[in-house]
Amino acid sequence: MSMLSNLDLIRRVPLFSLLTNEQAQAIADSVVKRRFRRGELVVEQGRKSNALFILLNGRARVLTADQRGREVILAVLEAGDYVGEMSLIDNEPHSATVRAEIQTDMLILGRAEFARCLPENSSLAYAIMRGLVQRLRSADRQIESLALLDVYGRVARTLLEMAEDVNGVQLIRNKVSRQDMAKVVGASREMVSRVMKDLEERGVIETQENGSVIIREAAKQQ
Repeated sequence: MSMLSNLDLIRRVPLFSLLTNEQAQAIADSVVKRRFRRGELVVEQGRKSNALFILLNGRARVLTADQRGREVILAVLEAGDYVGEMSLIDNEPHSATVRAEIQTDMLILGRAEFARCLPENSSLAYAIMRGLVQRLRSADRQIESLALLDVYGRVARTLLEMAEDVNGVQLIRNKVSRQDMAKVVGASREMVSRVMKDLEERGVIETQENGSVIIREAAKQQ
């Protein structure tokens, strides 16, 4: 790993290019350097790491996988890229796994130090950041569904995401448009209609007279 100072390394990262000298020094005093071996996990999907990871060199893959271990590469990270910011902003587990593709050096900034770089939690800017993170997580789930799930699985997942808990019952209050569902899951309207009809016949979902839909526990297994 290079013998450059932390401040020199910080100055080389585009993320920190607009910081004042004082701000950059504060970050430099807080980060630690770490080397990840080829194949080593940086962050793991479904877990929290409470840190921001900034690549100094090397290469890492952002991956998501289904229960059978099938993987989809969401992105390839190189020097200057970073991961972990979404979990630090919304305090949720990582939406994907990051694995070093080759030997990779990183700077690691902990949660407390990261938080000092953000605006106050009550500010509009922080609310906007949280909103953007939620959209990114939704996009990750959509990519994962399109790549790893069949149409049945994608329809079932979308229905579950549309539902809300009403007295212990998973309920979609508004009528589910087959056309809109087809656009969301990336399938034809006809295919979605067949899937929805099959789910109803199997008792997975139940459409009420007012158009609302009750989702049974079996939908989670699709």
